[in-house]
Amino acid sequence: MLQLYIGNKNYSSWSMRPWVLLRQAGIPFEEVPVRFDSFDADSQFKRQLKEVSPTGKVPVLVDGSTTVWDTLAIAEYLAEKFPEKQLWPQDAATRAHARSVVAEMHSGFSALRTHCPMNIEARLPDIGALIWRDQPGVRADVERLSQLWSELLARHRGHMLYGEFTIADAFFAPVCMRLATYALPVPAVVAAYVQRVQALPGVAAWIDGALAESDFRAFEEPYRLGRG
Repeated sequence: MLQLYIGNKNYSSWSMRPWVLLRQAGIPFEEVPVRFDSFDADSQFKRQLKEVSPTGKVPVLVDGSTTVWDTLAIAEYLAEKFPEKQLWPQDAATRAHARSVVAEMHSGFSALRTHCPMNIEARLPDIGALIWRDQPGVRADVERLSQLWSELLARHRGHMLYGEFTIADAFFAPVCMRLATYALPVPAVVAAYVQRVQALPGVAAWIDGALAESDFRAFEEPYRLGRG
């Protein structure tokens, strides 16, 4: 069976992407949690991951003798291994567009990721208002997201970005979590999409797992001194 090594569900946005993809697509896998710690070279986190990944980071997918790291590589591997799941759109032109969108997410939106770290358990609307006021890069990232999602939802006339759930929705799921945590202002069509993503069974299961965690990692919590 596939094994997926992941970090804390409350914080690890990159782990969330392949986990949600697998769960939502109904692909069986074993979850291997590796809880965040200091990330020092001799930390438990690094020691455990060193056995399976050359980067010492999550997520990592292990399929027998095959090891795949990096979320985009994992998504492509799953799409090839399970073509019947139609993880990418079937039309070639639409599939190329979806790949471009996912690659943009993979390498972009750095201001939003930096200033609004994923924290599913927290509700930080006051912090979000300050970030929105003081960080033009965050405003630009959200403007780009709003434009992109609005266009895709109108074009494909579905509840997800390309009509049905695809890798693109899995990749943007952590962004939806950020928008909710920090209550960043978005158009109504985008807010409705965020709610639909949160309600997906795969995403809802991840959220439940995040809420059940008791860890508080100060380096992941720039805006709080404790949890709750």
